[in-house]
Formats: sequence, C-alpha cells, structure tokens
Amino acid sequence: MATVGQLMTRDLSVVPGETTIREAAARMHGSHIGSLLVKTDETFSGIITETDIVRAVAERIDVTDTAVSQLMSKPIMSVEKNLSPHYARDLMADKHIRHLAVTDAGTIVGILSARDLLAYFKTVAHEAL
Repeated sequence: MATVGQLMTRDLSVVPGETTIREAAARMHGSHIGSLLVKTDETFSGIITETDIVRAVAERIDVTDTAVSQLMSKPIMSVEKNLSPHYARDLMADKHIRHLAVTDAGTIVGILSARDLLAYFKTVAHEAL
C-alpha cells in the first residue's frame, strides 16, 4: 500500500508572513496550487489556502494591504510521511481541510492535497476493477 510520503508534493511553496493576500493569490494562480506555507523567522507559522482567500474576499478584507500572517490557518495540520492515504483522508475529513503538511520526524518535507488523494484513490479504484 502507498504512503503519504509517496503521494505528497515535495516542492514546498513558501511565502514570508508579510506577503499580502493578493500577492499570495497571484502566486497560487500562477503556480496552479491551492496553498502556500507561511514562514516567519525560519519557522513555518501557518498555511494560507484558496479557502482562506475566498473567505477574505467574502468578508471584504483589503487583500492588497493585509498580510497572509493575519489570515493564515494555524497551527499547520500535519501527517507523518509513513502513514496511509486512508489516515490522511480521514484526518482531512475530520478537520474539514484540504491540505496537510507532510512531516518526517516532525520536519515538514511536503504537502498533501485533497487533489493528490483523489488521484490516488481513483487509481486504486481502477486497479480493483
């Protein structure tokens, strides 16, 4: 069976906490990704997601002047890389989130998205046929 570490995206997309929400949205759009890790003083302090940005727009927050550190989700929800995709799926469902940091002995080494899990479970379903 696959592990979370085999499904994760290893290329971490990171922004400083002072990045504006608009800048973060433009980066996500340009990179075709749904989240960015937020780093403050060499430490990951949170995660900003498409959902956070939609909420900011709906709440009429000034996205051109507000820093991601004021909107990001924290603490960052994570899963160890050796755990199963089923565990990650259940954690995402329980926490109502679509992105998990993937860790190796507590250090963030990747990101797992609901889209990654969907691709995996689609493959597993086709193999079962």
